Amino acid sequence: MGLMSYCRRKSPWVLALETGGCNGCIIEVVAALTPRFDVERFGIVSRGTPRHADIFVISGTVTRQMKDRVVRTYEQMPEPKAVLAIGSCAINGGVFSDCYGVAGPLDKVIPVDAYVPGCPPKPEAIIDGVVKGLEVFRK
Repeated sequence: MGLMSYCRRKSPWVLALETGGCNGCIIEVVAALTPRFDVERFGIVSRGTPRHADIFVISGTVTRQMKDRVVRTYEQMPEPKAVLAIGSCAINGGVFSDCYGVAGPLDKVIPVDAYVPGCPPKPEAIIDGVVKGLEVFRK
């Protein structure tokens, strides 16, 4: 294992993106990043740019408008990278799965490394999903 993989595993930088839906999941993602859950003790830090992020956290239904933006943001992230699908909407479309503007579940657009089910999932589950996403950096 290289030094960079070790460092990324010990201090993952997270980029969160809401692609559509009810915004319940992104509220829980932001709650997980607050001092109440103190994820900074694990080295997890929120970043605002994909060029500095290690883990891509996506919540909400992937709409046709957001599909190209998700792919472009994913391509801007450095390798190795991990992708988390947060909530039912990102995993399978949720209640919006049969809508005309939905491009499909997230794993049809970009490869997903970890899934966090729920509508919306609790912050503890999101933190656990980030830890499971760190398996990408063990290679």
